[in-house]
Amino acid sequence: MTKTVLGLFDSRDKAEKAVTELRNRGFYEEISIVAADKKGKEADRPQDANRMDYGEGSIATGVTTGGVLGGLAGLAMGVGALVLPGIGPIVAAGPIAGLLSGAATGGIAGGLIDWGIPAERGKFFESKVKEGNILASVRTDEKKVDEAARILRQAGAKDVETH
Repeated sequence: MTKTVLGLFDSRDKAEKAVTELRNRGFYEEISIVAADKKGKEADRPQDANRMDYGEGSIATGVTTGGVLGGLAGLAMGVGALVLPGIGPIVAAGPIAGLLSGAATGGIAGGLIDWGIPAERGKFFESKVKEGNILASVRTDEKKVDEAARILRQAGAKDVETH
């Protein structure tokens, strides 16, 4: 049975550390990231938004929004930029990007509900992204949820939950 582990990061560095460790432990397509697209932060933008280098490899991401997530976008597959009502511009990477594009009117909370996250918790996570936190999620087999939650916590995630 598939479950979802969610956690919030207050910095890109902590989120990148978590995603790197998740990948080192065999998680790949399961990883999703959502962050508010804060315009005007030139320091966070790569020189070439279509190619982001991280660690050993480079990944052509197709990001045209300025790469607000920096190395994170290169670590999670399927990056998209969306404008969600009541939230504004966001950048989403991983399976959640497609989910949110299909649930744009329901926002992040609506997308999470589609994954079985209770509405009130979805609204909580949506509000935290709106405040500037980075939401990381891992959709994986229930045998691996404890490991994913541990990795998120060790990297500095707050409000780590499994649903």
